[in-house]
Amino acid sequence: MANTKSAIKRIKTIERNRIRNCAYKSVVKTFIKKYLKVLSDYTNAPNSNGVENIQTTLGIVYTKIDKAVKRGVYHSNKAARMKSKLALKYNVIKK
Repeated sequence: MANTKSAIKRIKTIERNRIRNCAYKSVVKTFIKKYLKVLSDYTNAPNSNGVENIQTTLGIVYTKIDKAVKRGVYHSNKAARMKSKLALKYNVIKK
């Protein structure tokens, strides 16, 4: 247990930030799963508006990842890797 007042405050701050970071990561993972679901639905039954759905969900996922980077949840290189993997999956489907 912390002895000084500043150390006690620091523990509270760290715990608050940890919970916040977990929430941001959860949101990003949820939207990635939604994007992958839209991709799999399109591969099973291709249709004209499926590409539009893929593009809009990909844009939303990019936004969520970028906001997580802005808040310090992810490092920018990790975010770039995540976005690159998602774009690669889209490009394979598009061809």
